[in-house]
Amino acid sequence: ATFGTLSDRLTSTFTALRTKGKLSPADIDGTVREIRRALLDADVALPVVKDFTAAVRERALGDEVNKALNPAQQVVQIVNDELISILGGQQRRLQFAKNPPTVIMLAGLQGAGKTTLAGKLAKWLKADGHTPLLVAADLQRPNAVQQLQVVAQQAGVAVFAPEPGNGVGNPVKVAKDALKHARDKVHDVVIVDTAGRLGVDAELMKQAADIRKAVDPDEVLFVIDAMIGQDAVSTAKAFQEGVDFTGVVLSKLDGDARGGAALSVASITGRPIMFASTGEGLDDFEPFHPDRMASRILDLGDILTLIEQAQKSFTEEEARQTAEKFATDTFTLDDFLDQMQQLKNMGSIKGMLGMLPGARGMRDQLDNFDESELTRTEAIIRSMTPSERRMPKLLNGSRRLRIAKGSGTTVTK
Repeated sequence: ATFGTLSDRLTSTFTALRTKGKLSPADIDGTVREIRRALLDADVALPVVKDFTAAVRERALGDEVNKALNPAQQVVQIVNDELISILGGQQRRLQFAKNPPTVIMLAGLQGAGKTTLAGKLAKWLKADGHTPLLVAADLQRPNAVQQLQVVAQQAGVAVFAPEPGNGVGNPVKVAKDALKHARDKVHDVVIVDTAGRLGVDAELMKQAADIRKAVDPDEVLFVIDAMIGQDAVSTAKAFQEGVDFTGVVLSKLDGDARGGAALSVASITGRPIMFASTGEGLDDFEPFHPDRMASRILDLGDILTLIEQAQKSFTEEEARQTAEKFATDTFTLDDFLDQMQQLKNMGSIKGMLGMLPGARGMRDQLDNFDESELTRTEAIIRSMTPSERRMPKLLNGSRRLRIAKGSGTTVTK
């Protein structure tokens, strides 16, 4: 789960706080101390922790908590507000060019997940009605060009890869030629995948800066591995000085890493986190909302994202028909099968349950939830005849036996 350990620490601090009626200055000091410790342990950068805890302390000792009906709840609200602010405050969307194509350049260290991210971003843009073109300008890393071609194919988008890479070709020329190619073939967004290095060095910075000069991008997105800890901050600063960027993308946000670096990067660079990559699949990608992320961290749930995911998988008409079937008792196992398919299309069910308020309290149940159970249920229903699905009353001993055989399960008495 995102920032799992940090989230656990903060929620248990608030649980302790909720057992008290009025809050004394000592209670607030103790809480702020706990929050400070949790943030430092999660690898949040020291200057960010200092500013954050100072702001929380000042507000928590003020009148808004003193006069509140539920002081503990008010403190949670303050922490939530301040978390939103260090995560960048407002959500920032992509800026599209007035005259297409919009050029988006990706930068970052090797291993940050740039190439996969290029595919995720392209797929997301395509679903939004754009015609993205992926550009293979990482000509250093072995097989980087081939990897981008594979990712493009999976995402169902076009790719521009005139050079084989593996050390062959001029990335600045490729990036420049890509713009002409995009205009000829009417692509409205160009995503340029650039080379990384294992560490920050002058050659990497020069190449990235040269590509930036050549294509004058509308957005330069700095891709950072959410799990690399304190190094993330120094790397981000080095890139900001060497190339500069307009936004940050957090990759590998699904790991239960300490993740605090991710919390520091917007604050320290003054650049917004714009997207987050939340898993291995090409669809595990979402625009970053500071308020929703703060809610998830504090276990207040993220209902808005859940609703958006549901809207992608269920149309309003389908939802209405299902509700009607329930109301009139005509809901069959076929309908149940459809519902299961749509649920699966929404992504990981564990992930979705984790977005409900208070999900941390059900941590053990969530961890033990076995998604393959759904596949088993599906196999059982698919082994039934259409009439059995419509009228389960038909099921007798021999039919049960046949279904169990067909689905690789056993009949339970």
